[in-house]
Amino acid sequence: MNASDEKNLATRIRELEIKITFLDDYVTEQNKVILELSRELEKLTRVSRAFGEKLSAFDAGQNAAPADEKPPHW
Repeated sequence: MNASDEKNLATRIRELEIKITFLDDYVTEQNKVILELSRELEKLTRVSRAFGEKLSAFDAGQNAAPADEKPPHW
């Protein structure tokens, strides 16, 4: 291997190291975003379940008159 080949190889290695560094930073940032979205999804799931339970309790507590029954003031 001559000096020119060694220089080209060193340049390629340096470029690959730079790319790996950028990719590592990108993956780290993506992991942070995914964790944040996961927490938000858990929160929204809890809120949705609580709302569903309240809605079910509200529906169960209603003594709705049948559709063909006249109101008491008639």
